[in-house]
Amino acid sequence: MEPVGYIKPPDLDAVFAALADPTRRAILSRLASGEASVNEIAAPFEMSQPAVSKHLKVLEHAGLIERDTEKQRRPARLKAAPMADAVNWLEEFRTFWSSSFDQLDGLLEAIQNAETKGGVNE
Repeated sequence: MEPVGYIKPPDLDAVFAALADPTRRAILSRLASGEASVNEIAAPFEMSQPAVSKHLKVLEHAGLIERDTEKQRRPARLKAAPMADAVNWLEEFRTFWSSSFDQLDGLLEAIQNAETKGGVNE
């Protein structure tokens, strides 16, 4: 595992900041089923279209979505590559956590064996 915080994709901070907001995560979930206009995205939310547009700008800045211009409609679509970078970065910690849980399992098993042999569990 590489040193934490030293080597990371350049926009990883922006990706995590964008994913930190539940509205933006809901927008990404919506876009996972296909592109949508601002009005289509705004429909399930109790917020103004300009507020949704601000969320879309954050997602676009993070590289999580891209927007096209089709006459007056600007559909947004999901771009998964930056999320894959975030998942890959998090995967580096899987080894750490797996190792920690394995050590804990070993310790608990040793304690149980010691208690059983010592007659504590009678």
